[in-house]
Amino acid sequence: MARRIGVFICHCGINIAGVIDVEKVAEEMRKYPGVAFATTYQYMCSDPGQNLIREKIEEENLDAVVVAACSPSMHEETFRSVCKDYFSIYRCEMANIREQSSWVHDPEEATEKAIKLLKATVEKVRENEDFNPIMVPVERKCLVIGGGIAGIQAALDIADAGYKVILVEKEPSIGGRMAQLSETFPTLDCSQCILTPKMVMVSRHPNIKLLSYSEVIEISGFVGNFNVKILKNPRYVDEDKCTVCGDCEKVCPVIVPNEFEMKRAPRKAIFIPFPQAVPSTYTLDREACLGLAPLTCAECRDACEADAINYDMQAKVIEEKVGAIIVATGYDLYDKNKLVEYGYGDDDDIITSLEFERMLSASGPTGGKIIKPSTGEEPKKVVFIQCAGSRDVQHMPYCSSICCMYTAKHALLYKHNVHDGEAYIFYIDIRATGKGYEEFIARVMEEERINYIRGKVAKIFREGDKIVVYGIDTLTGKRVEIKADLVVLAMAIVGKKGTKDIAKLLKVAVDDGIFLKEAHPKLKPVEALSRGIYFAGCAQSPKDIPAVVAQASASASKVLSIISKDKLEKDPLIAVVDEEHCSGCGVCISVCPYEAMQRQPNGKAKCIEALCEGCGTCAASCPSGNIEMRNYKDEQIEKMIEVII
Repeated sequence: MARRIGVFICHCGINIAGVIDVEKVAEEMRKYPGVAFATTYQYMCSDPGQNLIREKIEEENLDAVVVAACSPSMHEETFRSVCKDYFSIYRCEMANIREQSSWVHDPEEATEKAIKLLKATVEKVRENEDFNPIMVPVERKCLVIGGGIAGIQAALDIADAGYKVILVEKEPSIGGRMAQLSETFPTLDCSQCILTPKMVMVSRHPNIKLLSYSEVIEISGFVGNFNVKILKNPRYVDEDKCTVCGDCEKVCPVIVPNEFEMKRAPRKAIFIPFPQAVPSTYTLDREACLGLAPLTCAECRDACEADAINYDMQAKVIEEKVGAIIVATGYDLYDKNKLVEYGYGDDDDIITSLEFERMLSASGPTGGKIIKPSTGEEPKKVVFIQCAGSRDVQHMPYCSSICCMYTAKHALLYKHNVHDGEAYIFYIDIRATGKGYEEFIARVMEEERINYIRGKVAKIFREGDKIVVYGIDTLTGKRVEIKADLVVLAMAIVGKKGTKDIAKLLKVAVDDGIFLKEAHPKLKPVEALSRGIYFAGCAQSPKDIPAVVAQASASASKVLSIISKDKLEKDPLIAVVDEEHCSGCGVCISVCPYEAMQRQPNGKAKCIEALCEGCGTCAASCPSGNIEMRNYKDEQIEKMIEVII
C-alpha cells in the first residue's frame, strides 16, 4: 500500500551521532521509495523533538512514521503517543540504531548498518495494518505473595485505597526477616516496635484476607484475570479458639531446633514463632509431633481448655481470582556450608550475621546477652567478616547491599554490651549510600573505636580456645593475625528458597542469585515482562528496609493503576491461526509459554487473545506455517531481510 512515510533520526547526544553519520543516513533515506520526508534532531524524545514530528506529519501529510533512535523498549510508547492523534499507533515504528549499531560498530560499519535497519523498518511499516486494542475485564483484587515488610506494605497500600488483597505467607506468621532483627540501622529503632503495628493492621484490615501457613500452588490466566490456587496447610490448631495461653506448649514432650532463632535455641513441636506473631496462634509441627500419624501422644490436646487442637484438620485448596500479583518472597542467606575456607559448621564460635542478630535480641536465645556458643562465656574479642560469599566469583559475584551497614551496627551494639571488648571488621570496601548511613559509619569508626581492616580474610582455624583469623591489610600491606573469641560472617543474600517455584508458576525469569528479573532495570524496575506481575523487596534484589518499603509502595501503585479500571487495553499484535489449514498437530500448544494456544473441540488450535503476549514462539514452531503474527507477516519479514542483505 502506498504510504507517505516520515523518517526521523535522533542524534541521542553523541550516543548515535558521535559514531553514525546521521546526515548521510537522512540523505540516503530521502532517496528511498515511499519516504516522503527525512530529517535529524539532537534529542528526538524531547518535547521539541516530539513537536517536530507533529509539525512534519501535518506539513508533509505523513501517514506513517519511522523513528531511528534507541531501543523501542524505552521510547516506542513515547513516539506512538505523538502519532496517535493523526493515525493508528501501529503506523509508528522504531529502528534501534543505538544499541544495534552505534554502540557496537565503528563509524563506517555503523552508518551502513543504520541505513539498512532503517530501510527494513520502512518496509515493515509500509505493510503494517491498523488494529484496535483488545479490551479485557478486570478483577479488582490483588494477590501478594510473601508477608515480610515488603508484602505487608504493598498489601496495606492497596487495601487502604479501597481494594481487596489476598496476602499469602508460607510461614506460620507474617513479619519475614525484619521480625528477626534486634534493631535497625542507622537510627537503631527496635525492629519489632516499628514492624508489629503494621502486622496488626494487616490482621485487622477489612480489605485484607490473610492466609498464613499457606502457599501458592497454581497460577493461570492473564492481567486482570489471574486464577490462583492456594494450599492452606493445617495448623491442627483452630485460630479462632486458640487463646495463646501456652498450656499446650508446656506439656509437649518433643523438643526440636527453633528455625526463627536460626536453630540456636529449642522449641516444642507445638509452638508460636515469636511473641508478636500474627496471627497470634499456636501451630503444630506435623513433622515433629507425636500426636499425628499415628496418634501416640495427646498431651497438648488434653491440656487445651479452649479445645482448639484438632488432629484431624486437613489441608485445603482455596481458589481466588485476582487482577494483579505482587511477588515479595524475600531472601535467604547464602549456604554457609559452601564457605569451607571460613570453617562454618566445624566451629560453634563461627556464626552468621542473622545468628548474631538473634543473640542481640532481648527475646532471642540468649536474652540479649552476647556469648560464645561453645562455652557460654562473654567474648572479649570479636571479628566481623564482610562479603562472606558476596563479591566473590567463586560464590556470589554481586554486592549484597546491606552488609556494610548491619556489620557496623553489630559492632556498635557489641561494644555497648561488652564495654571492654574489642571488635574488628574485615572489609573490601565500605558502601553506605542511604540517608544518614555515612554518618553512622563515621560514628562507628571514630566514636566507638571499632577497628576496620581493609582486606579479605584468607583463612580461619581453631587454636586452643581461640579462633585464629588470618588475612592481609591491603592499606598497609601487612599480614594480620587476630586471635578471636567469636567470628561473625556477613553472609551473601540470595533469593528465598521457593522463589524459583513461584517464578515458574508466573513464567518469569530468575538470575543466578535466585532474584526475579525485572522487565527493565531502569524504566521498569518493579515489573515483570508479563503484564500484571510486579516485584517488591529482596525478591528482586538485595536492599535495605527503606528501599524495600519504597519498592513495595511502587508495586502497589502499579497494581492500583490496573485494578482501578473496569477494563484494560491489551496490545492486539498477537498470533493468528489459519484454522482452515490447521492440522491440529498441537506443536504450538506445547511450546506456548503463556498457554494462549488451546485446542478446540474440532482438534484445531486457537489463540486466546487475552493470554497471548505476541512472543512469536508458536508461529516459529508451526510445521505448516499456518500461524502468523499481526504486523509480522511472512511477506513483511522476507522483504525486510531482502533489503538488509
